[in-house]
Amino acid sequence: MFLALRDLRFARGRFTLMGAVIALITLLVVLLSGLTAGLGAQSVSAITSLNADRIVFSAPADGDSASYGQSRLDEKQLQQYADASKDKATGVTAATPIGIAQTSMQKGAKRVAISAFGVQPKGFVTPQGVGDNEVVVSDALKDDGVKVGDEITIGGTTFTVAAMRADSSYNHTPVVWMDLSQWQSLDAAGGATSTVLALNTTGDYNGAALEKNSKTVTETLDGSLGAVGSYSAENGSLTMIRVLLLGISAVVVGAFFTVWTIQRTPDIAVLKAVGASTKYVVKDAAAQAFFVLLIGGGIGALVASGLGLLAASVVPFVVDVSTTVVPLALLIALGMVGALAALKRISSVDPITALGAAR
Repeated sequence: MFLALRDLRFARGRFTLMGAVIALITLLVVLLSGLTAGLGAQSVSAITSLNADRIVFSAPADGDSASYGQSRLDEKQLQQYADASKDKATGVTAATPIGIAQTSMQKGAKRVAISAFGVQPKGFVTPQGVGDNEVVVSDALKDDGVKVGDEITIGGTTFTVAAMRADSSYNHTPVVWMDLSQWQSLDAAGGATSTVLALNTTGDYNGAALEKNSKTVTETLDGSLGAVGSYSAENGSLTMIRVLLLGISAVVVGAFFTVWTIQRTPDIAVLKAVGASTKYVVKDAAAQAFFVLLIGGGIGALVASGLGLLAASVVPFVVDVSTTVVPLALLIALGMVGALAALKRISSVDPITALGAAR
């Protein structure tokens, strides 16, 4: 640590520049992580908040994958799963239908795009307050002047807002939870009985035969998120950018410490000539790289968190451990990999080089 700290003080200009580069990369990674989480929540928070562990879709066409937008289940399929919930052999303990449709609601003269979720009033995924002509709405609709007790119109029917619920967005639109029978009467439902089926299952779920007979496919709750078109497209693109930035950080840090090690070769040779072991010199240089990454990355993460908190009121942005600490830890880890790859040169430095350096 002695040599590392002296180097940091002696070449503070170079290390400050390197720390600033790392801070900027961290800033971008953390901002993208927060934005990815925010956009993801706006796409699927109504799904992830369901009190279920599996989702049943109608079987897609050959070559296609399950989709919330394309799935349609009929009464026969619903009955097959209702019967299965009474048979312990399948592992299904409960099943309840959910209808999902993109439509709009009107409050006074204002019209707002929403996602209507039709559920059975006593279903295990149903928010408290859903009933005949009574709905539960996303608290995001507060921005549109909606509050508990208000009357809103959906598909020509007037509903009373019985409650508001957080974490209730789908496909970037606020969700309105309503009685399934009233959902089925919406034009946006297209005459469907339901869109998907939510299941609660045991650990030994065995639904292969049931899925085949009912022409359905089943996904875990997390696995079903890919069936939301906006989520899979946005999450895939932003995740790829984050991965590229993390890879760039490893390359940048590795390149910096490669050049720095080459410039310090005579000094390293002198140290080894007077008795310093290769292990000692490598540990010292690794500590130096860690400090630069920690300080630069920490500053970038703090600035990004502050900007994210300010931006959260304007754009979908999440500031938590998963979007700040985790990206910072990954960046430091990959940066250390790049630095250690560069520090391999230290083990090949010959002490005899010190004689040439002293001339």
